[in-house]
Amino acid sequence: MAATTPPKVVFEHEGVFIHTSPDESEDQDLISGFLRIVEKDGETLVEYKPLEDADPSNILCACKDSSSVVEWTQSSENNPHRPVDHQLSYETEWDMINAVSYRRKTHSHGEGGSNHVNDRNRWAFSFNVCDLRSITVKCEGWSYLIFRLKDGTALPIIHFHQGGSTAFLDSLRKSVQISESPDDKGTLFVSSYNKTFSQSFENLLDDVNYGFVQKFKKDPYTTTLGGFSKVTNFLFDQFRVPDSECHQQRPEEEVADMLGELIPGLEINQQEEPGFEVITRLDLGPRPEVQRNGPVTMEEWTKFQDSEGRMINIPHIKHLIFKGGLCHAVRKEAWKFLLGYLPWNSTHEERKILQMRKTDEYFRMKLQWKSISEEQERRNSRLRDYRSLIEKDVNRTDRNNKFYEGLDNPGLILLHDILMTYSMYDFDLGYVQGMSDLLSPILFVMENEVDAFWCFVSLMDEMHENFEEQMQGMKTQLIQLSSLLRLQDLAFWNYLEAQDSGYLYFCFRWLLIRFKREFNFHDILRLWEVMWTGLPCQNFHLLVCCAILDSEKQKIMDRKYGFNEILKHINELSMKLDIEEILNKSESICLQIKNCKDLPNSVSEILGLPTTSKSSSAALETSEYGILESPQTSPRSTHRQDQVVSNGHSHLKETTQNGCKVAFIS
Repeated sequence: MAATTPPKVVFEHEGVFIHTSPDESEDQDLISGFLRIVEKDGETLVEYKPLEDADPSNILCACKDSSSVVEWTQSSENNPHRPVDHQLSYETEWDMINAVSYRRKTHSHGEGGSNHVNDRNRWAFSFNVCDLRSITVKCEGWSYLIFRLKDGTALPIIHFHQGGSTAFLDSLRKSVQISESPDDKGTLFVSSYNKTFSQSFENLLDDVNYGFVQKFKKDPYTTTLGGFSKVTNFLFDQFRVPDSECHQQRPEEEVADMLGELIPGLEINQQEEPGFEVITRLDLGPRPEVQRNGPVTMEEWTKFQDSEGRMINIPHIKHLIFKGGLCHAVRKEAWKFLLGYLPWNSTHEERKILQMRKTDEYFRMKLQWKSISEEQERRNSRLRDYRSLIEKDVNRTDRNNKFYEGLDNPGLILLHDILMTYSMYDFDLGYVQGMSDLLSPILFVMENEVDAFWCFVSLMDEMHENFEEQMQGMKTQLIQLSSLLRLQDLAFWNYLEAQDSGYLYFCFRWLLIRFKREFNFHDILRLWEVMWTGLPCQNFHLLVCCAILDSEKQKIMDRKYGFNEILKHINELSMKLDIEEILNKSESICLQIKNCKDLPNSVSEILGLPTTSKSSSAALETSEYGILESPQTSPRSTHRQDQVVSNGHSHLKETTQNGCKVAFIS
């Protein structure tokens, strides 16, 4: 018989009370207990149990009393198990807020005491989160929650006199989808996640510390963390298990329109940029065949160092890494160069001095947050928020990897400390969910706190805009990816556009954390080191996106997938992609584009390829590929443009890319 998995307590909070009388005009017992969220045998349970060792003589009772503040003294006389020197005095001031004060209620011993214990235990309850329909949240000096189950049962009201309701709801959100009612902000609807989809979206960019987005009152199920997670959380909501009692799936057109609002400014045709480039279908020519090689070994790597440790023939070593990646034994050293932490032309001695200086700098920053007192942190809400997010994310980052599995894992401690130190290093950005995904592979490779930190800093310098509130990096990448896909496969892009998917929102997570959730852990090490070489062009990661979409386009089009089906299909690719196949195709697409004559300047700029300067007349002579006009375009060329638009090309789509207006004709 298989061993039963022991229950796992994922949340616990003491000092949670039940008021035994719903009528506030009457004296009432306050039953003190603890609230837990427990995972057991694949199920998640919420449990409330009164404190078994509560002394009946110290049970508080609440009464209406607007004139007095009652002192509750807990002394050794009332509790013989408490030493005299641990006497505590609590002054209750709830009457200052809502005219409720507390007094101690006397209970008789003997039979009466036994009855009290039985009475106290009858308030215990437990339920499966899948049976939960709604939660009512109210605040009257303190927060209290009312649970209603799907069978109509209303459980005893849970009062959080000492705080903790927000933390409880935060933990509950990990197991169920919680959505604000459109009619009553104090009512939260609960529905179960679709487990298939939640695996790939698991805890990425959730919103618990930042509340609901008031902007989208028509869509109360959309929540946000800062800015960029609006899209991911919105897509996640589309994959929920429908709950007829609280959620009706929105029409695809409405979904698409609202996604367009979620990243303000993404509509590229709204940008006012000079220039206008008309591009017809370009013949990219055949896609070259490419071949990948084996990984660079330690012996090969060593050959590229001179006697003093300088790396030589750097273009060639980068080429070898691009074509085959690195053996794992080489990564610890090579990644420091690829990420820019160590200069390629530095000597052994220079690197030793640099690392000593960086070690000192790191621990001085670490000491800054380590030495903050509780009183200081209580007055620093941003630091508290950073710490809370980091602790939550660290506990769920790559826990299936042996480097991070188990309780009190040293890898988790290092992950936490590096992210906290980065918050001090870049306090304006601080910590944003998703960063732990980027740090985890680096720490795994470095196995060193300081080296991992500075490599992570270098990576974040490159990806900083992805995590800023304005999401400028994400906007730019989505626009660029759309341009590349139009060039590569106009028919497929037109299909996506017809399904309101032309802005490629489903690629959002790919770009945000560089495919971290799409490939298995060891494949992502290979993919990242290949991309860090900067070969064979800049923004190679966009061509990786193109390669994945190219592999899936036939299935999407043949099955006539609509907006929701496309989102679902792309999401289900997670952990099913072949890294070598994708890298082969990505390189092949790059060479195909490079070989194209009269490549649009906007595309050349995206990939960092040489651009050409064409006069208006030259552009007219090559109108098979397009017309390029500057703001000073001659009347003749303007007239010619109008002819192009009016001579049967009814599907002209105008956008703006990298300083050029582009109209694609299908």
